[in-house]
Amino acid sequence: MKYFGNGLSEIHKDLNSIIRKRDQLERAKSLFLELHAKLNLSEVSGTDKNEVDALLGDLQRNEYAIMPTKKDETIAWVLWHIARIEDLTMNMLVAGKEQIFNDEWKKRLNVMITDTGNALTDDEIMELSQNVHIAELLKYRNEVAKSTREIVQGLTSEDIRRKVAPADINRILETGGVTEQEDSIWLLDFWGKKDVAGILLMPPTRHVILHLNDCCKWKEHMRRNRK
Repeated sequence: MKYFGNGLSEIHKDLNSIIRKRDQLERAKSLFLELHAKLNLSEVSGTDKNEVDALLGDLQRNEYAIMPTKKDETIAWVLWHIARIEDLTMNMLVAGKEQIFNDEWKKRLNVMITDTGNALTDDEIMELSQNVHIAELLKYRNEVAKSTREIVQGLTSEDIRRKVAPADINRILETGGVTEQEDSIWLLDFWGKKDVAGILLMPPTRHVILHLNDCCKWKEHMRRNRK
């Protein structure tokens, strides 16, 4: 069931259909930025208030750390997860530079982990969700999103079709972006098979749509049960 992002899948399909076409570069970049703006707080792109503003605008602190069922995660975990994955893939794999996350951000966020959180147990998800500084988590996600937008604006048609560099994949493991755990390290193989276009079509877009839909579903569930 769709709880978030009516019309976004259609934009994503349009983007997918043109992203590797040389003569459609500027159109593809424009579509990406339009879609990306709707997946982040409006302050990132300076656009009108959107569904992400509505999702997060009235959330109480405890609601970030509620796991509706044993099959679910938490909204705090999702925000950490999507921000870390976008940071790693866009900055390290697409731009070939350092990620935004560093020791200073780790302290500001009040977290013990540096990876994407894929392999965390339910107890570890709850620990992260209860301890992370939410205001800093939102700032971190915003910084990642702003970096993504700058990177995309500078891409050339050659960049779009460039394969991900194995050396950059290795850097993600070396810097703790993923762990050696089975539920984490598979990401390196997944990302390593992609070109830049493939990265743009998943971590900062499709992946986020799916997770924000979950967050909206959980919020509705929490509010309904509270009443």
